[in-house]
Amino acid sequence: MTMQPLDISWLCGEYAEECYSFIYVRAAPEQVIARLGGRWEDFTSGPFPDNADHCSRGPLGVTSVGDWTFVFDPDWLGTDEDMITRLSEGTRLVSQAALGIKCMDYFYWCEDGEVRFAWGGDEGYLTEIPDELVDTMTEIDRLFPSSPRLYEGPAFLLVEHLTGIRATENLLKGSTFMWGIVPTPTKS
Repeated sequence: MTMQPLDISWLCGEYAEECYSFIYVRAAPEQVIARLGGRWEDFTSGPFPDNADHCSRGPLGVTSVGDWTFVFDPDWLGTDEDMITRLSEGTRLVSQAALGIKCMDYFYWCEDGEVRFAWGGDEGYLTEIPDELVDTMTEIDRLFPSSPRLYEGPAFLLVEHLTGIRATENLLKGSTFMWGIVPTPTKS
């Protein structure tokens, strides 16, 4: 396996001070919104904001990428373990969340309601590395020997490995999203 780092300077640049979660769920967008407690008919179509200030604390956006739904959340939804494990029931979910200005970042891989792998910035690995990711993590360590923040590259390579989706500026800014509000998750 040969991984190629991608240019995420656009995200670390104009969006560096914003909090975000990128959540990838192998399901239809309508199903994802319903599982989040929202109503598809309450969402409206629109582009990904060019201005990072329009992302902070706004609605979440969803778009289809092949068999996957990409969810952009301007908050920490992707780190809520109760929510992401429920959202992953019967499918795969991968999430990454970051607040670059405070050097906080998290990564989760969930399979059918269970966290398979979690990585939390300064906390390091929150779970053991599963056998399926050992080679991938070795390759990431080779590409990033100085151990940069997850949002500076490693999380994007894990996403690509687990979903087949290469998260690029064009993917976000070239896609039409459905934007709306879902209820704040409640702890079960």
